[in-house]
Amino acid sequence: MTIKVSNLEGNELADGYTRKSVPKGRWADTWDVFKSNFLKFILLNLAVCVTFIPGVAVMFVRSNVYIASLGISGPFNPSLPYPFNPSTVGLSESITLSADLMAYALLFVAAFIASIGVSGAAYCVKKIINTHGECKVRDFFHGIKVCYFATVLPVTIFMAFMFSTAVVGDWMRLVIVTGGNKAGAITAYVFVIIATVLVGLFCGWLFAVGTGYKVKLVDVFKNALTLLIGTPLQTVFMAGFTLIPVWLFIIGGIARIIAYTLFVFIGFSFILLCWTAYTQWVFDLFVTPNLKPAETAKINKTEKQIAQERAEENRRTAMELLAAGKSELIARPIMPISQEPVIKIPAATFTRDDIGAAQIDREKLVAEVAAYERAHANDEVYAEYNKLFAEREKALRTDDKKGKKGKKISADNLLK
Repeated sequence: MTIKVSNLEGNELADGYTRKSVPKGRWADTWDVFKSNFLKFILLNLAVCVTFIPGVAVMFVRSNVYIASLGISGPFNPSLPYPFNPSTVGLSESITLSADLMAYALLFVAAFIASIGVSGAAYCVKKIINTHGECKVRDFFHGIKVCYFATVLPVTIFMAFMFSTAVVGDWMRLVIVTGGNKAGAITAYVFVIIATVLVGLFCGWLFAVGTGYKVKLVDVFKNALTLLIGTPLQTVFMAGFTLIPVWLFIIGGIARIIAYTLFVFIGFSFILLCWTAYTQWVFDLFVTPNLKPAETAKINKTEKQIAQERAEENRRTAMELLAAGKSELIARPIMPISQEPVIKIPAATFTRDDIGAAQIDREKLVAEVAAYERAHANDEVYAEYNKLFAEREKALRTDDKKGKKGKKISADNLLK
């Protein structure tokens, strides 16, 4: 199936690096990146965890403070005597509904804060994948600057549907307990769950396109919907795989303890890494990077060719440094300047014989300079200086007469 995207080619949100396809495969490459940059992913995860603290605090207050306090002070308290112990039918469900209305309203604010960490980490993970580990602290803050809106938009949309799912679920349970229309409540709950799942998948692509490309908002929505419709099975499978830490949390028991540990150390980074790797794989298939001819040629070269070019560049740089460092004023003897004129300067009026005499003096001077250079060529100061540069020139030759490879020389070790 051919997926037609709009205005994505050449508009990568990549400042300081270039997104490119990976010849050996995106998944194998991502696994190598993950193994070699494990500590960076842990640090990114800790940064994201800090921005999730408000959301965790809201849920803690909902479950362990608000609902618990109402249960202790309300009619659930067995110490209250009759007639202060009225009917409690539907009261628990009403309390839960009230708590969720308050908690999810506050979670919108917490989501805005959490988007700060997610946007910075998303940019860093994308850069690490495309550059094999090049990531600095300033990249995190740069990611917040360029990716925050593209992150908070899908997060807000998804939170709205999550809010609706929680409220409709609480309302359904209240209707069932109080003897209302069960069929209508259950149908509404099923439909809102389906809508939340579909919107969640769409928001995943909305997040990927928005944090990956510099395009207009309408193109972000259009391309996110196109990519979702074009890769439905792959998206569902990868969404399920990406959310493994969430499934462990939902299962409960020992799995929930494992989920807590994962979220503290690597859970958020794992989710971002898996989803980014998957979306980059899709972009490799349907979006061509806008590279210059020189960059394209470089990408198509093998690792051996790139290494040879790098070695040749090092040798060329070393030769330039060598040539710039060697001084002819020190490398060879120079006859001292005579105090008396060596070449007779013709007067204002001169004859052809005067010119001939000056030429003879000039030739005599050249011969004297050459004789002086030969006489003092083996002086210690000149011999040691020339020997030093002769050794460096010899070291720059990578192969000897027998074809054996010499030692590797670069601009860094030239003078060592």
